[in-house]
Amino acid sequence: MEGKVLVCVVGPTAIGKTRLAIALALHFETEIISADSRQFYREMTIGTAVPSEEELHAVPHHFIQHKSIFEPYSVGDFEQDALALLKKLFQTKDVVIMVGGSGLYVDAVVKGLDDFPEIDPSVRRSLVSALKEKGIGYLQEELKQHDPEHYKNVDLQNPHRLIRALEVCLVSKKPYSSFLKKRKAKRFFKTIYTGLHADRPVIYDRIDRRVDLMLANGLVEEAKSLFEHKALNALQTVGYKELFAHFGGHGSYEEAVSEIKKNTRRFAKRQLTWYRKNENILWVNYDQTTEKIVKKLESRIKALCDD
Repeated sequence: MEGKVLVCVVGPTAIGKTRLAIALALHFETEIISADSRQFYREMTIGTAVPSEEELHAVPHHFIQHKSIFEPYSVGDFEQDALALLKKLFQTKDVVIMVGGSGLYVDAVVKGLDDFPEIDPSVRRSLVSALKEKGIGYLQEELKQHDPEHYKNVDLQNPHRLIRALEVCLVSKKPYSSFLKKRKAKRFFKTIYTGLHADRPVIYDRIDRRVDLMLANGLVEEAKSLFEHKALNALQTVGYKELFAHFGGHGSYEEAVSEIKKNTRRFAKRQLTWYRKNENILWVNYDQTTEKIVKKLESRIKALCDD
């Protein structure tokens, strides 16, 4: 499959990745692979900013609401599924677009997953018990001690991610971050990253407006329908967690909305921290015209395929 290129559209949440991905897919007459782990689940629509029906019909999309929150679906599962689909798509397409805010999922497809040690189930059970007895703050402090580097990048409000990192630290006696990016898997395609960026006030304003739009579109009702399943890993997601806390009697509605906006801004900062480690990203301004972005991409694609 020589000469096949995967174009990865990345950037912070609410920056306009979906819009750009669709424009690029239309230009290259190709299809879109979603690498946004929040959008995999069919029960979650409003709070995950799933593309609209009009957007989904504009070009073929894959991995949008293809799973249930009750089905386990790991980054390793996604890597295998996405690679199988890419082999199929590249039989008729020279370019495929992948878009999403989940840097780990994008990198899993492009580079492969890291080779972590096997975990004794008792270690995980112990950490889950610690979470129940001592709270998430305990896990946060433990990770800060065992792996300060990963502590800076991980979603500190996601107990699943904290437990995963800590169990690797405890079993291997090494920092979780030491296992990251040790090897790079061979792929049957070449990759170009293009990232959308904006000044921080612009990003924060777009986030606030998106949250307000989600609420106007029925986020509270959607969260209420999922409240009884709030312990599921798929629902450990900004926008739902804060409302679940409110439904459980912890804080007012106004406080929940404020927390959603604050935690979404934190999420955007972590996304940018992740992407800034990648020196190969072609960064473009969020409001740059599609024509200019396409011209830059076509130049990069030509150079990559001629190399």
